[in-house]
Amino acid sequence: MDGTTGTRYRRDDWRARGAHYEYRVLTIGGTTSRSEARRLLTDEAEYGRWELARSLLFPGGQRKVWLRRKIIRVQSTL
Repeated sequence: MDGTTGTRYRRDDWRARGAHYEYRVLTIGGTTSRSEARRLLTDEAEYGRWELARSLLFPGGQRKVWLRRKIIRVQSTL
């Protein structure tokens, strides 16, 4: 629930509020250790300003990770 207007939003209903995101999908092999995968995702978040949107763990240890970041549109002031 939005604290100011009392309007309810679904968890992923970001389009209703005007936000736009770009996505990046990473596939991490089953032989990659958990700590190395965490380091990889931390680097992406810190330096690329990506945030974790979704992750799946498959049998065999393979991981599929969706990262997202907000698209910032700059408007001319001229």
